[in-house]
Amino acid sequence: MRQNEEERMTPESRTHPFRDSHEDRESAHQAPQTPQTRSQTYKLAYDDDAFLCRDELRPVRLQLELLKPELLMQEYGVDSTIVMFGGARIPEPSKKDEAKTKALADLSKYYDEAREFARLITLESKQNGHRENVIVTGGGPGVMEAGNRGAADAGGVSIGLNIVLPHEQAPNEFVTPDLCFNFHYFAIRKMHFLMRAEAVVVFPGGFGTMDEMFESLTLIQTGRMKRVPILLFGRAFWEEIINWDALANAGTISADDLDLFRFVETAQEAVEAIETWVGKGEKRSAIPGR
Repeated sequence: MRQNEEERMTPESRTHPFRDSHEDRESAHQAPQTPQTRSQTYKLAYDDDAFLCRDELRPVRLQLELLKPELLMQEYGVDSTIVMFGGARIPEPSKKDEAKTKALADLSKYYDEAREFARLITLESKQNGHRENVIVTGGGPGVMEAGNRGAADAGGVSIGLNIVLPHEQAPNEFVTPDLCFNFHYFAIRKMHFLMRAEAVVVFPGGFGTMDEMFESLTLIQTGRMKRVPILLFGRAFWEEIINWDALANAGTISADDLDLFRFVETAQEAVEAIETWVGKGEKRSAIPGR
């Protein structure tokens, strides 16, 4: 099991001769209690929650939220991922009678397809020591749960990129604990989805799923990200929701942009699409500037 940050930081492991920040934090907590040491201003800056949450510190928080998952995934050994987007409200088939609408109940078949897709991908990922093509989801319920669950079915690991929402939410139980992250900023979370992506697989979903899908398509369309397979599960769903041909006919996108993605219906079809993709083997390039 991967050690936590404080367990790894020992005098022998340091790359500098200076006193460690953990030690100074503990020493500061033991300082004599006086009006001066009890003052908020006396707290070490990195140990002061109120200071770190000030509006002026937003650039620092953005940097921290970018760095923490990046460094910990590097240390875990994750080199590439397969991204799974999809609706949080889609139930597993055994619970489809609890769905709020018949349409949602009908979409429950995609829970099983997402679970099976993640299982098949993870069986292959296990062969390379969980370094390549690790499943990553948003870490929540619905399709996200199915993705992490499928990886667990295969005896593998998976990543969950959760986000704090106004209503109570917790990561699903199938995310690998050491690869479970929580975000405040949607933008940084979406960046982490794509920084290691070898493919993006999109299941039926709502605003969040469409936001993630269109950002992925936009980055590839504009050359801000190297092309990877983008697979949309459920042609009937997506063609009813979005009139793709109308966008091309209106000239707001080019006809060639419709080739940036393809429709699939089953887990096996999606796996084969990734394995036979014409660009497979090309060097991956994340968002420029990384």
